[in-house]
Amino acid sequence: MKIEHKKINFKDKRGTITDIFTNAPKDHATLIFSKKGAVRGNHYHKKSTQYTFVVSGQMTMYSQKVGAKKINKHTLKANDMMVHKPMEIHTMVATKDTIFLAFADGLRGGKDYEKDTYRIESPLEEQFKK
Repeated sequence: MKIEHKKINFKDKRGTITDIFTNAPKDHATLIFSKKGAVRGNHYHKKSTQYTFVVSGQMTMYSQKVGAKKINKHTLKANDMMVHKPMEIHTMVATKDTIFLAFADGLRGGKDYEKDTYRIESPLEEQFKK
């Protein structure tokens, strides 16, 4: 797991510019809004890498490598990005109304949205509480 806090690359009287990726085009990008308390994810990808970038709000991110016992918990805020490699379960719980971008390398967009998505039976956020 890798979390990066993205820094502002340029600032002037008009506003700011922040690079999310440099020289790394993605196969797919999705804009997602989650109301406070909403749970998303609870799945993994066998071949795709997913990048979660928080635009505004805050979320708790749970992650676990498939087959591992340890569940990781992180708080992501605006300008934070987390990388989910293949075979890494990920679950997002919005702790505030949150807007985030999900980018992917691999099958993840349009008609292929579910082709590399494997849902888990027991939600990570519930397992973490035990």
